[in-house]
Amino acid sequence: MLGNAMLFLIIAIVAAVLGFSGIAGAAAWIAQILFVLFLILFVVSLIRGRR
Repeated sequence: MLGNAMLFLIIAIVAAVLGFSGIAGAAAWIAQILFVLFLILFVVSLIRGRR
């Protein structure tokens, strides 16, 4: 999941450099959502794995 977030972040950066603002905004939003989801699942797995 972190890999997908990084992929969408790279897509957003490339699209922003090339001037595709709509695609860049959408890709950045998806990357942000995936990163937050990754962090939540990571913390949950740390808590559950310590038992």
